[in-house]
Amino acid sequence: MPEDTHPSTHPPLPLTTEDDRVSWLRLLRSRRVGPSTFHRLMNEHGSAAAALQALPDVARKAGVEDYAPCPVGVAEAELTAAQNAGARMIRHGTPEYPEGLAGLSDAPPLLWAMGDPSVLTKPMIALVGARNASSLGLRMARGLATELAQNGMVVVSGLARGIDTAAHMAALEGGTIAVMAGGVDVMYPAENTQLAEQIAQTGLRLSEQPMGMVPRARHFPARNRIISGLAQAVVVVEAAAKSGSLITARTALDQGREVLAVPGHPFDARASGCNMLIRDGATLVRRAEDVIEALPAARAGASEQAEMPLDPETCERPPRTLADTAALHRQILDRLGPSPVAEDQLIRDLSVPAAQVAPALTDLELDGQVRRHAGGLVSLNT
Repeated sequence: MPEDTHPSTHPPLPLTTEDDRVSWLRLLRSRRVGPSTFHRLMNEHGSAAAALQALPDVARKAGVEDYAPCPVGVAEAELTAAQNAGARMIRHGTPEYPEGLAGLSDAPPLLWAMGDPSVLTKPMIALVGARNASSLGLRMARGLATELAQNGMVVVSGLARGIDTAAHMAALEGGTIAVMAGGVDVMYPAENTQLAEQIAQTGLRLSEQPMGMVPRARHFPARNRIISGLAQAVVVVEAAAKSGSLITARTALDQGREVLAVPGHPFDARASGCNMLIRDGATLVRRAEDVIEALPAARAGASEQAEMPLDPETCERPPRTLADTAALHRQILDRLGPSPVAEDQLIRDLSVPAAQVAPALTDLELDGQVRRHAGGLVSLNT
């Protein structure tokens, strides 16, 4: 069954019995049922129990024979494991579910939480960056996290080594949120076990994965969408040109969040991703005040940017923002296919100045998404 991308428009009814919770988990943990499909099935059938009954027929229509939903015992075991670990279920559609995540098309149907869920009601800022961070990067992360916490912000990160660890530790007292790639009860990396336990005392650990799940590579991009979805803004402290932190930044843009970055030395590969973001319009961050000042501008400026008038003195439009650049990247990728087309024709189709399309194509080529051919032709890199 293919995953759809339609957001949930009708939140499921509250779970009232243990049987409801078992059905909910069975549907979510069934093969080929991701968050988007889960929401669609709940909208179409009204309850998890009804969706489970329909699931084999849905699978058969999608060409999957002999389909069996998740067994009852698997769901019951997860509920028992959560109870033993002291984790609570936060379900999509309930008052305590994070508002920032609720509107996403791929919003987690449920989150397992360990700690104080009240931190989810406070303004949140994500701090992300390199695992092999420099001393300067770590110091910057600690300083930003400390000041943001002192200003009433909850710092959200991924409990990874490096920048994530520094941010969590600095924000412990004010409450920090660690979004985990594996189960909420699985300490990864193991060296952060004590930190994870401290976070659960004053803040919150969150995960959409089953209890006991050891994180795998595919879990981290999914984890990153929760980090950016929770936050009003994502601050990239230190990141290479191709890194998970830049994936988080791109996801944040797709979710309508503000993206900010700390500049670094041009010869330091660990800062190249941040410098690229700033070049493309991300807000430059030197201190926490830069982050806080950017938030109202992000909310007010978003609706004004599309109709921004020409500057009366220079007759030029204001500099493009990072969101503009991301939108142009999407337009280019939508226009291209596996068959090469002339770059000049692409520019005419986009109705965008060549001076803007050329650097965007270079970025996409370096990212491995676009391929250049002889004769000024370009195509998707399939």
